[in-house]
Amino acid sequence: MSPDPRSGAPSTPAAAWHGRRGELLVAVQFALVFVFVMVPIWNPWLTPDLLAATIQPRWVALLILSVIGAAFGTLGSLGIRRYLTPLPYPVDHSRLVTTGVYGLIRHPLYSSQLFVALGWVFYTLSLSHLAILILGFLFFDFKAAKEESWLTERHPEYAGYALKVRKFVPWVY
Repeated sequence: MSPDPRSGAPSTPAAAWHGRRGELLVAVQFALVFVFVMVPIWNPWLTPDLLAATIQPRWVALLILSVIGAAFGTLGSLGIRRYLTPLPYPVDHSRLVTTGVYGLIRHPLYSSQLFVALGWVFYTLSLSHLAILILGFLFFDFKAAKEESWLTERHPEYAGYALKVRKFVPWVY
């Protein structure tokens, strides 16, 4: 794959549909977040009794998952602050970061959104939000794979790092 001489981004026709640096992927991500926030809570099997009986564990799940998500997002942003960009394509001056939260998971910024969304799903028991969360997970998995191909081109040692560190959930996935 030859780089574009102007931008350094790959110039393959297959990559053109999502932008040279992943611009469309960022737009889709923002759209998913918007839809997740705006969609109404929906679950035809919810009853007032079920909601009342489970409020405490649902609140605890929301709190724990939101704190984990906030920690991943904050530590991930701080860990790559010199290289942080909204686009998944690595900046020209990037260095591979494998310490801190990046020693636990490869994509803490994506994980942060997934963990907070999962907390909301547990809290609301909303099937509409669960469906968007599943779609979001599939999207982030795709986006991370594209980003990882670019990172491997830029940093050949990324392949070894990816074998040792999970993508989104420490020790799991």
